[in-house]
Amino acid sequence: MVKKVVIVGAGPSGVLLAYYLLRRGDQYQIDIYERLNDPRVVEFSNARTYPISLTERGMKALNQIPGVEAAVRAVSLEMSGTFFHQQNGKTRVTSGKKSLVTLDPSSKKPLVTLDRTNLVITLLEKLTEQYDPSRLKLHFNQSCTEVDFATKTITFQPTAQSAESTDANLTVNYDLVIGADGARSAVRSGFLNTELFELEQKYVPIDYKSILLPRSDQPSDTYLESDKIHSWRNNDAITVLLLHQLDGSMSGVIHFPRRNTQVTDLTTPEAVLKFFHKHFPEVGQLMPPSEAEAFLKRPSSHVVTIRCNRYHYGDSVLILGDAAHAVSPSLGQGCNAALEDVAIVNDLLDEYADDWAGAIAQFTVRRKADAHALVELGDHSLPSSPKLFLEFGLREQLAKTLHRLFPAYFAPSLLELVSESSVPYSEILHSYKGWITKVKKSNQQFLEVS
Repeated sequence: MVKKVVIVGAGPSGVLLAYYLLRRGDQYQIDIYERLNDPRVVEFSNARTYPISLTERGMKALNQIPGVEAAVRAVSLEMSGTFFHQQNGKTRVTSGKKSLVTLDPSSKKPLVTLDRTNLVITLLEKLTEQYDPSRLKLHFNQSCTEVDFATKTITFQPTAQSAESTDANLTVNYDLVIGADGARSAVRSGFLNTELFELEQKYVPIDYKSILLPRSDQPSDTYLESDKIHSWRNNDAITVLLLHQLDGSMSGVIHFPRRNTQVTDLTTPEAVLKFFHKHFPEVGQLMPPSEAEAFLKRPSSHVVTIRCNRYHYGDSVLILGDAAHAVSPSLGQGCNAALEDVAIVNDLLDEYADDWAGAIAQFTVRRKADAHALVELGDHSLPSSPKLFLEFGLREQLAKTLHRLFPAYFAPSLLELVSESSVPYSEILHSYKGWITKVKKSNQQFLEVS
């Protein structure tokens, strides 16, 4: 019997899950609903740009689908290290594979980096090449407003951008609904009406804004190597992360403590340029007035973290990715963990012979400890205090050296484990619990007075 699966959210994990299910055979009919526009047919939005790094976990999930990894690599750049720009004008150059904030982990494999929107576009294009509307239907500009677990129905409301001829809500039936709809998941909200469901939602005290530096043919004294991630950080824990794109532009973000209003108090393009020239001079020199004006208009984005005590309901509802365990972007693991979720679901379907009742219940069992650990790692691995941040760099360097010399006696560094391995997050947290506790205490004190 054909099982009708409704996936809410056309982000990387939702689209990849459609691949995994459709290749299992013709027993699945997939409908994907997304509240935003189809990214393949609308103009790229600078306000929503966000660079991501695909590490071992994410790439392992992608490369199980023939052709997908190659297509993603075709629109990506490989990063062989990081330029860490210091305030005294000096730079620390590291080599190897890293997350966007890594100081020193190295590996023979370069890191795959690209913009999140380009990743989604690539996955959608490959998916629709392989599967026609008889098995796969895509619905954009449809916002999920309600999921009724009892009747197995889900209601969508057309957004203002919808090209549909009617504004009437759409209610559809499902055999299985997958919530891959992000940290503010509408599907997860349905869990609140179920027995003994627990949800912890917290806002990270660090906000961010996107930065996009267009390609310039004008000569410049500033040269930023194209195969390196570029990172700047000042004593107020304001961090800029930039990486090159295939078209010659650079994209990235600026992270800043919410209590520190240096960024949010900027009111003119001239003030924006002055700020970057003062605190991050290389960025200021590459930023044109048009980007300063665009930066000013972008709202600050808040990051919310999510912990749940379960990710399934009965035999017909599952949440994954940010809907289940949204994390701080500090370690670059949000997308990677979401893609890893999809691979785990697929493995469980193999184990349980496509019995969803057993598979999704076991997903909660197997994933909860790691998901909770990742939230903790994302919040408290990187210190805000300049002094402790220096200690962090020294610890990473020492751990890396000792592991290389005596691998049987010394574990890899924290960031090597997170970004270069598939070691469960819960094991990493256990190994570095003392450091996490120290950073947590320090960050609480530093951010309260910053």
